[in-house]
Amino acid sequence: MNADAIARLRARCGGPRDGALLRFALGQALLAAGDAAAAATELRAAVGFDPHYSAAWKLLGKALQATGAAVAAADAWRSGIAVAEARGDVQAAKEMRVFLRRNESAPR
Repeated sequence: MNADAIARLRARCGGPRDGALLRFALGQALLAAGDAAAAATELRAAVGFDPHYSAAWKLLGKALQATGAAVAAADAWRSGIAVAEARGDVQAAKEMRVFLRRNESAPR
């Protein structure tokens, strides 16, 4: 996604259609653009709007890991695993377990 698309998404934040999906899309775009810190901020907002959004938890962990915040990434994935399991989202839980394992075995 390019800077114009990110700007359009940001312009919608705070408006009547602001919510988890918008913040997730913005976080995803920012992460793809290489701005992991800003992505983490938007993804935290996404799970603030909907704490049961397992995909947002998964991407939040990835964004946090990209910023070097391994402990915070692990916490996000643990929260996401709990949410995914409660919702029956087996695949998301499995993916986050893999990310968590890799994160925990990474050299510090």
